[in-house]
Amino acid sequence: MKKNLGVQPYLFPMPVLMIATYNDDTVDVMPMAWGGICAENMVSLNLEADHKTCANLKKRMAFTISVADIPHLKESDYFGIASANRFADKFARSGLTAVKSELVDAPIVTEYPVTLECTVAEIKEECYGGYHVLGEIKSVLADESTLDEKGKVDVSKLNAFVFDQFRNGYYAIGEKVGQAWNAGAPLVKGK
Repeated sequence: MKKNLGVQPYLFPMPVLMIATYNDDTVDVMPMAWGGICAENMVSLNLEADHKTCANLKKRMAFTISVADIPHLKESDYFGIASANRFADKFARSGLTAVKSELVDAPIVTEYPVTLECTVAEIKEECYGGYHVLGEIKSVLADESTLDEKGKVDVSKLNAFVFDQFRNGYYAIGEKVGQAWNAGAPLVKGK
C-alpha cells in the first residue's frame, strides 16, 4: 500500500550541478539540483530569485555548469550554505581554483571533473518567484582522468554524487546495472 506524502519535490536521483558565474570580478559558485539537459545543446536551470547567481547571469549572460564529485563534497556543500550575497570572499574560502573560460564570460572551477561552458539563451521570471534559465552549451571540458580508451567520459571515474531530496543527503553513484536502449529489447521482441 502507498502512503500519500502530499505535494513535495520528491524525485530521485537529483543531480548536484555546480553553477559558476562572475560576480563583478570574483567567482561565485552555487549547487543546483533543479535542472539538467533539456536538448542536445541546451541546459535548463531553475533558480530562486534571491540567489546572487541570478543577478550574475543577467549581467554576464554566461555560466559554467560542473558535475560535483566526492573529493570536493565539502566544498560543494559549502557553496550551498554560504551566500555570495553575504560572503564577498565565498569562493576564496573554499580553497578551490578557477580559470576564465576561453569561450564564455564565466569561470571554470578546475577541480571539478566535467564542465559545460554555456551562454544564456533565455532568462524567464516564473510565477513561483524564481527564474527559469535556458543555457546553450558551447563546449564540454572533461578531465583526462575521467575518459575511457575511446575518449568518452566513464561515469565510474567521475566520483560523482547525487542529492536526496527526501532526506537531504548525498549519495555516491553506484555501479552500472544495464545498457540503455538494450536491456528492454527482449520485451520489444515479445520475449
